[in-house]
Amino acid sequence: MLKTSSSSRMTSRMLIVGLWVGFLLIGLPSAAGQSNQLKLCRLKYNGGGDWYSSRTALANLSQYANSHIGTNLATTEAIAEVGSTDIYRYPFCFLTGHGNVVFSDQEAGNLRNYLIAGGFLHICDNYGIDPFIRREMKKAFPELTFQAVPFNHPIYHGPYSFNNGLPKIHQHDGKSPIGYGLFWEGRLICFYDYECDLGNGWEDPEVYKDPIEIREKALKMGCNLIYQAFIAQ
Repeated sequence: MLKTSSSSRMTSRMLIVGLWVGFLLIGLPSAAGQSNQLKLCRLKYNGGGDWYSSRTALANLSQYANSHIGTNLATTEAIAEVGSTDIYRYPFCFLTGHGNVVFSDQEAGNLRNYLIAGGFLHICDNYGIDPFIRREMKKAFPELTFQAVPFNHPIYHGPYSFNNGLPKIHQHDGKSPIGYGLFWEGRLICFYDYECDLGNGWEDPEVYKDPIEIREKALKMGCNLIYQAFIAQ
């Protein structure tokens, strides 16, 4: 794995995040005169888990963020493999599923470099992913351990306030929802919602028939994640 100085990493991160923020807020005109909008990105991984679950989640979250917090996101998702350099095009990556997740050494290294460079990963436990994703994220960051994100962290307070942390969206094992994080040099680079299932709360209403107030909580928390990825880094 290539090593860079902390100053060069910071400079690269500032440049990348600056470009992303420009795309997020105003878009950039393409040669055809149409808006070249930034997309939220779904990560495709190996191991047999259903990386494609919560199929309507990112489109709905993008629409909600555009309407409620003034973003300019495309309302179709991008899909990129964990080991692809394509992930550097997107400041917000989403990983979900119910089962096994496997990263090769190359994929783990690529994800590590992406996150250190300024990327943000949201992991959503769609139920059953927990032991696998913890194992694989250790490949990317052997020196880090998931820790509960404290309720006073900015991710729970902007643009919407969640004074008691994550909202409970789906039952799963009936446990209280917990937001776990990986922190790199004080920056939250990965947010993992456990016993919550934000992604299911972003789905089309008819998929799970969640009450509107539950969907609203999920979508508002999703806006906080977007804000964290694009603005608050």
